[in-house]
Amino acid sequence: MPSSFPFKINVCGLHELADHGSIGVTHVLSILDPDWPEPAAFQAYDEHHRLELRFHDEIEETPGFIMPREEHVAQLLAFGRDMMAEPSRNPHLLVHCHAGVSRSTASMILILAQACPDLAAEAVAREVFRIRPIAWPNLRIVEMGDAMLGRAGELSAAVADIYRAQLQNRPDLAALMTEARRGREVSLGRRPVPSPNH
Repeated sequence: MPSSFPFKINVCGLHELADHGSIGVTHVLSILDPDWPEPAAFQAYDEHHRLELRFHDEIEETPGFIMPREEHVAQLLAFGRDMMAEPSRNPHLLVHCHAGVSRSTASMILILAQACPDLAAEAVAREVFRIRPIAWPNLRIVEMGDAMLGRAGELSAAVADIYRAQLQNRPDLAALMTEARRGREVSLGRRPVPSPNH
């Protein structure tokens, strides 16, 4: 992990939670579907601070789904601030959702960006992509956090690089994500890379 980040980070899905119980995690951000049962894996974890948020992995208002809201993003950012304010010398943050792909990676990007306000958004997104190569961050979460952190669209632009890389590796994702009401993310990933001179 780059020395720019003041705490250890991990991202995972539900099926991997048991593998993280003995690695010294001090803080856990759990993002679950609204009706999903409490994960039993946490019973085997050492003492830790945990925030549980419940909403669906959607980016557009969809009937029958509980959307990520500004209050959710405000809560996860407050959780990150509280972690940084604690006297613990070695904070270790685990963020998980169901698959460790979308809600969790978006949230981790925001928490890291808040902790390192002088670090380029691209570097933040690149680190999350490095530790979670299957990342496809939830754009709605990133956009709300981008505004709250005053990053002027930088974080949203940075996750476009992740979409672009994933679409290059797996072109079939375009149809899958569009069918899943994630077309805005696909469109961002298909935009030409901006010229460094502009």
